Amino acid sequence: MNPTLFEIGVTTIMLAVIVALIVWFSRYLAVVSGRRMMQMMMRAGVDPEVARQGDAKAITQDVRSRCQKCRSEALCDRWLAGKAEGDSSFCPNAPIFRMLAKTGARVAT
Repeated sequence: MNPTLFEIGVTTIMLAVIVALIVWFSRYLAVVSGRRMMQMMMRAGVDPEVARQGDAKAITQDVRSRCQKCRSEALCDRWLAGKAEGDSSFCPNAPIFRMLAKTGARVAT
């Protein structure tokens, strides 16, 4: 049984839609993760502008990668909203944020 031109066209369109959805979802996750990362940095007392400059830029890229792979998103969101008790020890980037905050990369209050 040979596929018709119509079936090939429908299959191609379906594959294109699937790829587009995967790309969109990946970008959506990156945006949400980036927003969460910036909130975490500010809560830790790190100025995001300072963290983007010089040697800290490479550190920030590493932090972003860890944040995107993190499986504690729900806890992080609750903690940032003030609905979870305790410190940010659940965050894989907490030690880095503390180090950046100690280097004087403070948020102006």
